[in-house]
Amino acid sequence: MKTKIFSVIAGLLLTASVFAQAPQKMSYQAVIRNSSSALVTSTSVGMKISILQGTSTGTAVYVETQTPTTNANGLVSLEIGSGTPVTGTFSGINWATGLYFIKTETDPTGGTAYTIVGTNKLMSVPYALYAAKTAPLTCLTNVDCPSGFVCSGGGCVPSFTHYLGEAYLGGIIYYLYKGSDGLEHGLIVALTESTAQWQTSSTLVNANRTEDGAFNTALMTGSPAATYIAGLGAGWYLPSVDELGLLYYNRYSAQKGLRAGGNTLISNTGNYWSSTENGATIAYIFNFYYDSANLFPKTSTATVRGVRAF
Repeated sequence: MKTKIFSVIAGLLLTASVFAQAPQKMSYQAVIRNSSSALVTSTSVGMKISILQGTSTGTAVYVETQTPTTNANGLVSLEIGSGTPVTGTFSGINWATGLYFIKTETDPTGGTAYTIVGTNKLMSVPYALYAAKTAPLTCLTNVDCPSGFVCSGGGCVPSFTHYLGEAYLGGIIYYLYKGSDGLEHGLIVALTESTAQWQTSSTLVNANRTEDGAFNTALMTGSPAATYIAGLGAGWYLPSVDELGLLYYNRYSAQKGLRAGGNTLISNTGNYWSSTENGATIAYIFNFYYDSANLFPKTSTATVRGVRAF
């Protein structure tokens, strides 16, 4: 009786076993069912595992076969990299280049007539495997890492990969910095803007942080400005007064990126609403002509432009 794919992947354990000085294996688990959805229990099954690069139908950079035995719950546990190689070598996979998918083909009878097929995206690469192809596994300082990497958490991780003026996540990067986690972070300005009131009726909402626009925006009730920002989608918020100041002083890069994409340029003279209030009736705007933060009545209309962080 022919079998069909029903449920192959139960869990992909993204861990690496270290042999000598380089990781050579990746743990993997799957639940095997036949065409009647019955568990294939306590049975030796034939499996072919392929690592595909780029897409779910991409080139197989590594293929191996194994004959694991399912347990009483139909679960097989194996280590990819320890089977019989068919194509390539597991240690030769360059995990630093592109996406990877794991394709499994299973014969519930233990042979090579594979009738159960499943492909799943490898959402993250085991750190030890990635580091083996990109940088030393351990480090004490940045000096121990090659160009393009920094020492973070005792290991070499990729350094800054973005640039000011880059089109990214639906906007233009206008500020970059290294966070306390040792990784790259930044601020992105939206491609378009509008005009709106801060509030239609002045009410104190305690949106008083000068550095955290996301915090402030979440508190802005009765706000046409916040409503416009929400329409941009998840992750966008009205910048704080400090974040607007950063946009002004990095306007060169932001403007270049916006102009290259044919998007709405930042005004040279506009009053831009910040999300930082100064009381029940007033909030901060940043004037892009005078290079200064000023107070404006919340019920007044000013320019609204979203930002987001990464």
